[in-house]
Amino acid sequence: MLQTFDDRNRDILLNINGELVHRDKAGVSPFDSSVQGGDAVWEGLRLYQGRIFKLTEHLDRLHRSAVRIGFDSIPSMTQLRSELARTLEANSMTDGVHVRLTITRGVKITSGMDPRLNQSGPTLIIVPEYKSPVYSKKGLSLATSSIRRHSPDCLDAKIHHNNLLQSIMAKIEANAVGADDALMLDVRGFVAETNATHLFLVKDGGLHTSTTDSCPEGITRQVVLDICAEQGIAASERDIRLEEFHQADEVFCTGTMGELAGVTSIDGTTIGDGSIGPMTMRLSELFQEQVIADSEPVTAH
Repeated sequence: MLQTFDDRNRDILLNINGELVHRDKAGVSPFDSSVQGGDAVWEGLRLYQGRIFKLTEHLDRLHRSAVRIGFDSIPSMTQLRSELARTLEANSMTDGVHVRLTITRGVKITSGMDPRLNQSGPTLIIVPEYKSPVYSKKGLSLATSSIRRHSPDCLDAKIHHNNLLQSIMAKIEANAVGADDALMLDVRGFVAETNATHLFLVKDGGLHTSTTDSCPEGITRQVVLDICAEQGIAASERDIRLEEFHQADEVFCTGTMGELAGVTSIDGTTIGDGSIGPMTMRLSELFQEQVIADSEPVTAH
């Protein structure tokens, strides 16, 4: 499951601190905190018919993350919305677009970890790309990784930060065994998430997903839980052992990049009958209806 280059993105304009720059000429300082230590926060946004899904929720999470790691300066919601609108308008983008929105702590006066060296910041980076949901709808394979997610007392998973080395190492392991993605456990041995998405299992008509102790508070994940509440589908958030996923009737993952995608194999074990199950298909349809209801227009001010 390797993404490929979309030729429509060949001449896109990126937004670096309000300046719209061709992708081949865009860049940040080698002294920027994102380069020096992954010291940045980010959100993935998806554009549907001129509207961004759950934009307010994404921007709120971005702000919470920046506050949590002590950024001295954070762009306002109005500024972020305005720059998003300018960037999409400059690229004439209206649909089928994924946006990577990043705020770094800014530029340091010299190399080093100390945030007091950041005397110019923050740095705002907006990368819009034509990109369909990246996961196959025919069924994904997962392989359990040896890399564990941090416990809350090591690093708060609710900080949506750019230091993604755990996920990258887990993905390398998945690639090595030919799996689409890695399934990651927490330090206690319970399922946390994949290297890039949240996980749900279906058993006997009920839905189950891991707690967010060791994984981010997923926005798409929450939409699925809200849909279940509205539709009267039993759903629980709890500690789940790997064996429960192996023995599930259905498994699917959720995320902005890939929406809902069924999982048909974990560690070589076929899930259910090996096809995308009826609950996964039902929730996928309901999710698409929710996308229309919960997407917000973006306008420059």
